[in-house]
Amino acid sequence: MIKPKYPIYIISKGRADKCLTANFLIKDNVDFKLVVEPQEAEKYSSKYGKERILVLPFNNLGQGSIPARNWVWEHAKKTGIKRHWILDDNIRLIRRLYKGKRIPCNSNIAFSVVEDFADRYENIAIIGLNYTMFVKPFTTKKPFYLNAHVYSCILILNELPNRWRGRYNEDTDLCLQVLADGWCTVLINTFMCDKIATMKMKGGNTDELYKNHGRLDMAKSLERAWPYVVETKRKFKRPQHHIKFNWKKFDTPLKRRKDIDFDSLTNDKYNINLIEVKEIKDTELKKLKKEYKNINNKKLE
Repeated sequence: MIKPKYPIYIISKGRADKCLTANFLIKDNVDFKLVVEPQEAEKYSSKYGKERILVLPFNNLGQGSIPARNWVWEHAKKTGIKRHWILDDNIRLIRRLYKGKRIPCNSNIAFSVVEDFADRYENIAIIGLNYTMFVKPFTTKKPFYLNAHVYSCILILNELPNRWRGRYNEDTDLCLQVLADGWCTVLINTFMCDKIATMKMKGGNTDELYKNHGRLDMAKSLERAWPYVVETKRKFKRPQHHIKFNWKKFDTPLKRRKDIDFDSLTNDKYNINLIEVKEIKDTELKKLKKEYKNINNKKLE
């Protein structure tokens, strides 16, 4: 089976017993590294194997995942590779949009397709998978959105001078940084990720950043960083940042690489096939339908 060519990093904290992203990647036979703080290294190693663990040189800084994300960036740069993946630790699986349906897909294929797409252009800084919730079945027609907010399952160009910063909304801020510098971002709809909503799982940033007035602080911090671009509104019955012009003013087009013959490109190498799943009992089917409905009805972050 085809494999991703760029390394995959998962930053995780407080979820050694239930790191959903690591679980589905193991199931899909995808290589990855779990980036953890020193005090939790033994727990994660015993569950996921010492060979998959990268230990941070700091702990409990109170700055969310930002220091760890920048450490990962530097780690990836030192390897000499062009890009690196960085994934949240609460993703359950990857899906593929096929004839209007969102069906489970082996993530090796999804990552490889996204990597190949990114490398066909000169100016893609950030690319990643949309959330299942935002890819409406039978209605989403665009295979990707250009110059949009990319979150949670991200492939980053290592040569960028930008870095993760602040304490909240770091993905929105990084996308705004690269777009303001004239790069492109791409949000893929053809493949998508099922991610548990922020604050729905213990661990991570739930206790560190989002308690008390964390939601309001999060939105206001982004508004202060981008006063002409961001404003704070109330959405989904809570404070939420809002991009004033819905990203549409970022109109930099994709720039094709001149050394690639686009007319000769083919999808044959991915060997994507539909596999009929085994028949399941009515009780199991009802449980799966309920779970799937809950995923689609939640406003994911």
